[in-house]
Amino acid sequence: MSDRGTPGKASTIEDEYFVREDAEKKRKLALQVKKETEAAELKRLKELHFMRCPKCGLQMQEVKYSGIDVDVCFACGGVFLDRGELENITTHEKSGVMKAILNWFKPESGAP
Repeated sequence: MSDRGTPGKASTIEDEYFVREDAEKKRKLALQVKKETEAAELKRLKELHFMRCPKCGLQMQEVKYSGIDVDVCFACGGVFLDRGELENITTHEKSGVMKAILNWFKPESGAP
């Protein structure tokens, strides 16, 4: 005999309810842990890679070029531009080899 009285349909429905509630609590907890873990991993990766040269891994420095901050690695000589900096540099370059080189890296437009 069951502690809950006569076994039957009511106790089965009640048991299923509590099982679903418990499963939902565990699911929410797992999602929260996943979210916190992902945030911690993102923070760790940013601390590990922020202002690090993608070529050699050493610390980069910001320097001014035509009034724009560009990231330079003095170890390997790499120069890295953030989004929009390439366009800003090309507007300062009126003509010449530098403008032609920088145009290679502009995203292609769909127009011919």
